Amino acid sequence: MKKLILLAALVMSCAIFGQERYSDKKDKMAHLKDLSPEQVATLKTKKMTLSLDLSKGQYDNVYALHLDEAKTRKEQRAKREHDKSTEKPKLSSDEKFNKMNGRLDKKIAFKNSMKSILSEEQFIKWEDMQHRVSNRKRKHHKKNR
Repeated sequence: MKKLILLAALVMSCAIFGQERYSDKKDKMAHLKDLSPEQVATLKTKKMTLSLDLSKGQYDNVYALHLDEAKTRKEQRAKREHDKSTEKPKLSSDEKFNKMNGRLDKKIAFKNSMKSILSEEQFIKWEDMQHRVSNRKRKHHKKNR
């Protein structure tokens, strides 16, 4: 009887924990692909307005930043999908460095722009929000490995 209960518990635990976890985040990202850059910028800016209580002037400036970022991402996504269909050579170490360096320069410029738009208190809160998001992404990435 003990062996039967132990076997049933083992089968149940394998059935429960052996299944792949469903990530709701993938569906959210797929939904954003279909939106125009203007829509993405509006959603991001309104979300920030709720979190940071932006004024009308701040809202307009942040919207312009988000719109520029969304247009760039849309172009990069189209380029990536085009590159997937064609065979492309591996990047050299210098090309990888330049690509990563460019990405970091864009992040620095975006952060400096946000610093000039937001007040000191809002900027600190915004940075905290950015750290939480990056930690969540990092944690999610480690789970999938």
